[in-house]
Amino acid sequence: MKVGCRMQEFPENKQVKTVRRRKLKKMPFIILGIILILILASFLTYRYAKNSYQDGIQLAIDHGKKPRKFEFNGTIKNDAKINVLILGQDRMVDGNARTDSIMVAQYDYLNKRMKVISVMRDIYAEIPGYRNYKINTAYSLGGPELLRKTLKKNLGIDIEYYAIIDFKGFESMVDEIAPNGLPIDVEKDMSDAIGVSLKKGLHNLKGKEVLGYARFRHDDEGDFGRVRRQQQVIKALKKEMTSFSAVTKTPKLAGIARGYVDTNLDDPAIFKTGASFILRGDKDVKTLVVPIKDSYFQNSYPEAGAVLEIDKEKNKAAIQKFLNE
Repeated sequence: MKVGCRMQEFPENKQVKTVRRRKLKKMPFIILGIILILILASFLTYRYAKNSYQDGIQLAIDHGKKPRKFEFNGTIKNDAKINVLILGQDRMVDGNARTDSIMVAQYDYLNKRMKVISVMRDIYAEIPGYRNYKINTAYSLGGPELLRKTLKKNLGIDIEYYAIIDFKGFESMVDEIAPNGLPIDVEKDMSDAIGVSLKKGLHNLKGKEVLGYARFRHDDEGDFGRVRRQQQVIKALKKEMTSFSAVTKTPKLAGIARGYVDTNLDDPAIFKTGASFILRGDKDVKTLVVPIKDSYFQNSYPEAGAVLEIDKEKNKAAIQKFLNE
């Protein structure tokens, strides 16, 4: 049975296998966060290094990135806050795009505060017009608009804008920062579902290899190991970016980041938000991971695989408190 079959229910005679519970750590999506900060910085760098900034955007175009506009019917509230659905686009499968990172970022212009909600992609959710499935499947079925509706229905989050980040932009930024490769001590041989084959030991990795290493999760550690490797990558990138040559590339890096993003935010809105946050904003970004502690258990369905069954009301209440306090 295909995921996209409308209004189908699981047969009652199929058994649901309960699997062991696992406590989830709070895990901001680090790579996505780096790209987000570069996007916010992009319009500041544009003012003093327009040519380099435009070179970065052109690099994305040269690599085949084509700007796209998606249907998105979020209601603008004009409440001095902005809520943006931020998605890390994974890859194309059977002509449909997939996302493996879902975040909602809120910026409060009055209080100059940034808040970020990370939504676990394996949440078992009601998808409007479709059968229940993992929440990230909504994006594959109907793009950011269907995911917006799904988040509203299951978690009560009102979202006004979207930003879809192609992870190829991260690869391009790594190659720009470290043209000879980024030194990474690969902890073990790995090749499962990451698009590259890596061997244990110290290697200078190109952008595609760094992304594959940072996103690998096909072992017993799962997301726990992925977060640790992402932190390892970030430390290596910080070291490279403190060099003088890397600092001079900041405008181009910002252009690359902007070039690999599809969004319905216009340039003035991005500049306004970026300038407010970078110049006056509270840099202590508040984060929330959904589902919250003690509000879920792990299950397994034949068609969906391992999922997180959540207490929706408990998570809705936590989200509203987080966004409005």
